[in-house]
Amino acid sequence: MFEFHWPWMALLLLLPLLIRFFWSRPPNKQHESVEGTQTTLLHPTLAHLQDAFHTRQPRQPLSARLHSWLLHLLWLALVLALMRPQWLEPYTENRTAGYDLMLAVDASHSMNALDFTLNDEQVSRMQVVKGVVAKFIEGRQGDRIGLVVFGSKAYVLSPLTYDRKAVNSLLSEVIPRIAGDGTAIGDALGLGVKKLRERPQGSRVLLLIADGENTAGTIPPLKAAQLAAEEGIRIYSIGVGSDKKRVPIMENGRIITRTDLGFNEAVMREIAEAADGAYFRATDTAALEKIYQHIDELEKTEAESRTVFIPQPLYYWPLSAALLLLLVLGIYPEGRQRRLRGGGYA
Repeated sequence: MFEFHWPWMALLLLLPLLIRFFWSRPPNKQHESVEGTQTTLLHPTLAHLQDAFHTRQPRQPLSARLHSWLLHLLWLALVLALMRPQWLEPYTENRTAGYDLMLAVDASHSMNALDFTLNDEQVSRMQVVKGVVAKFIEGRQGDRIGLVVFGSKAYVLSPLTYDRKAVNSLLSEVIPRIAGDGTAIGDALGLGVKKLRERPQGSRVLLLIADGENTAGTIPPLKAAQLAAEEGIRIYSIGVGSDKKRVPIMENGRIITRTDLGFNEAVMREIAEAADGAYFRATDTAALEKIYQHIDELEKTEAESRTVFIPQPLYYWPLSAALLLLLVLGIYPEGRQRRLRGGGYA
């Protein structure tokens, strides 16, 4: 589709006509009469005198007329270039039906606890979370995915997006204590609800990955879960942690044992039940497949189709023509030179 980006610049086409009109108007001369003198000489046969001296106005030479036409074409080309002609190339982007998934990942100090074993090696809760969630994100093709991290406070690390690689890249850079030492589960849920409530109903899902111990924030976790239920947002909670009373943790470069890093599984279950979701333990891939199955039973967001027009500028065509005309006027200036000093033509 063709259009001008600045069509109002076409008004400049009238500028030469206005200049010619005001430039060629004769000045208003006031004839002053002196008392006792006559300023006009009257001929008795003025009509015969006019017929005797009547001659046809000389015709403009071809070079002068060509020069005038070239000037008009030059101005026309310049104005067309200023109007910024462009070709709008349609581009249609199709999105398949999917879900809107917001991930709330615990990044508190307790995620440094080493209560998991992988290949006979102790790993932290954060390492387990990154492994489970990274696989989950890779398997959600066609879904919008967002990321919230929380410690003492909650932050949106990524808005809802189709770019799964970008979300995974951001998740890989998350480290414990990045948002504080505390665990504000309720604030994280409230922030996730705020971002999901703008999306269509039926496909909004919030995944909570935490150890269940709420130690900070202003919103109680169960209250936030009830708000999610009122907005039609399902919460699937994934518990990370063990039931051990004494849990090793990495602090200041060495491993110590603490007894205050327990895993509150009951809170995670209550949150999921309050928001019509389900609770899982992040232990193996079997739990991950169960999450897939539950989410796939939900209603998907309707497929989206959006068409945008990408402008392709065409101003260089009339601009090139103007430069060519200017070159011709400079090489062949005979039309301008034929103008006589009195305004006529040779």
